[in-house]
Amino acid sequence: MNVRLLAMALAAIMIVAPAAAQTPDLGTIAKASGTPEIPGLKMVWLAPWGEVAKAHPWRNIIVHQTEGPAGSARGGAQAQARNPTRRGVTVWVETDGTVYWAVAENLVPTHGDGANRNDNKYIDNRPTFGQVVGANSIGVEFAGNYPDVARGPTEAQIEAWRILVKLLRTRYGIPLERVYAHNWIDYKDARYCEGCALATLARQWGE
Repeated sequence: MNVRLLAMALAAIMIVAPAAAQTPDLGTIAKASGTPEIPGLKMVWLAPWGEVAKAHPWRNIIVHQTEGPAGSARGGAQAQARNPTRRGVTVWVETDGTVYWAVAENLVPTHGDGANRNDNKYIDNRPTFGQVVGANSIGVEFAGNYPDVARGPTEAQIEAWRILVKLLRTRYGIPLERVYAHNWIDYKDARYCEGCALATLARQWGE
């Protein structure tokens, strides 16, 4: 009886193993085109990926937070998809962790305020002043800090960000030190530090 159970267990392993082996890793997915399934992310594709070689040459990632209420990422992403170069970003993240890819990656939304911060309050601004701008930075907007702007991201957003930041860095070859909070590079709302917790987490998580 034990021999029979062992044989059944081995057969089950042999069936499951090839399926597991066929699951592409994040590095492979990050170089894909179209609307790939990304393990661990609920991705809503409003604009599919093209060939990564034809994407805009993104050099940085800027983390934003919007004062919209929970549920506002979807509306923001849809408005962005209709008018890609309006003030906004390429990627939007809802409070439940849903990620909306809103803009084709060869288009540049209007975001950032010109990298005008030069007081070294959060980071050394010598390499960012006037250099980390919307034209060379892919923006990620986290929704849901209304009405308390000082409220941080949700746990679901943090877990989505853990995968998303690695995906973006891998796809566009962006080094870890070029992940920035909006408040690190621009003078923003003094009531809170926009994007700071998320950018800090990304750097703490490392490679």
